[in-house]
Amino acid sequence: MVAASLVAPYDLIAVGGGIGGASLALTMARRGARVLVLERETRFADRVRGEALSPWGVAEARAIGVAAHLQPGPGHELPWLDSYFEGAQISHRDIPSSTPHAAPWLAFYHPAMQEAVIDAAAAAGAEVRRGVRVRGVTSGRAPAVAVDGESPALVARLVVGADGRTSMVRRWGGFAVQRERERDVFSGVLFEGLASPSDTSVIFFTARGRIALLFPQGDGRVRAYMGYHRGAGPPASGDYDVRRFIEESIGVGVPADWFARAQPIGPLAMFDATDTWVPHPYGEGVALIGDAAATSDPTWGQGMSLTLRDVRVLADRLSAADDWDAAAHAYAAEHDCYAEIVRRVDGWYSDLLMDVSPSAEAARLRALPLFMTDQDRMVDVFSSGPEVPAGETERRRFFGEE
Repeated sequence: MVAASLVAPYDLIAVGGGIGGASLALTMARRGARVLVLERETRFADRVRGEALSPWGVAEARAIGVAAHLQPGPGHELPWLDSYFEGAQISHRDIPSSTPHAAPWLAFYHPAMQEAVIDAAAAAGAEVRRGVRVRGVTSGRAPAVAVDGESPALVARLVVGADGRTSMVRRWGGFAVQRERERDVFSGVLFEGLASPSDTSVIFFTARGRIALLFPQGDGRVRAYMGYHRGAGPPASGDYDVRRFIEESIGVGVPADWFARAQPIGPLAMFDATDTWVPHPYGEGVALIGDAAATSDPTWGQGMSLTLRDVRVLADRLSAADDWDAAAHAYAAEHDCYAEIVRRVDGWYSDLLMDVSPSAEAARLRALPLFMTDQDRMVDVFSSGPEVPAGETERRRFFGEE
């Protein structure tokens, strides 16, 4: 149970009601906390976001009670993962039987997922306000959130910024952002009638710095993505439309006949995929979770799993302590460790599979044949999570350098 505060009217205010803020609100409300969620959007819209939750992320969702609101519901299980290189299939993987969590990948339409989780938070007792504009956050022993049209500011024991990769809470809290070297850009669009296998995540990549990913959502819908290494000459955004997206996908290896009846039913977007992060995302009553704390290159599908790990770790630390300042510092220290592992391994995959330099090509010629005979070389953080060993020994085996 959460100890009550004698000063602040709320224990926790979450700024942002997406998967991070709503999941945290749901978890903490169930544990007896007085929670307020402030969400800008009155209706969640398709903005080309992550829609594939890895098996270790499914395990996190189960641990905090969110999975029950995704299945049955917007979630669609993908127990198989097929991989192709230069048009040749290199793996057909049974995900639940080959991961420690015995879980599939889970795909869903992001707005439907957001609605399901924020509704569940409200049903659990969290106060949810939508259509709200937050104009400032003040750090301190009694952190406060200023909201348009409301005075005085709203006070809590803890304010949590769950407001995404362009987080204003991060700026108001004075957090410094670090940025990985630029590698990839990423694009996506939702199709209806795209004829990929309905129970399988499919990845196509080439030696030319391009990758295509398909995640079926059920009911004939498939979220399709294209990733580009910056050195591979990705299309200029002004020249990029759905026709070009389909051409690029076919060029990477997606069968042309899969697109024969495909129709786009959502926006097409291309964006920078560079990792960013805040070292130690807590200070003076303000914590950051999800993309506000650390973004992950979406090429490798770890963003939502990291967000749900943030939710579980922060909620568990808060629930186990009366001193929330110390608990939030403990969360931030733990976050730094697992987020760095994910970022490190993401970088390995980008350098090996996406880079177009001669040294990357030489590494592929060494490593890919070894992957075919020994899948354990692949450092399976993607599906199995940051507990997978990922040190120098694993790096050398991954690149075939031992």
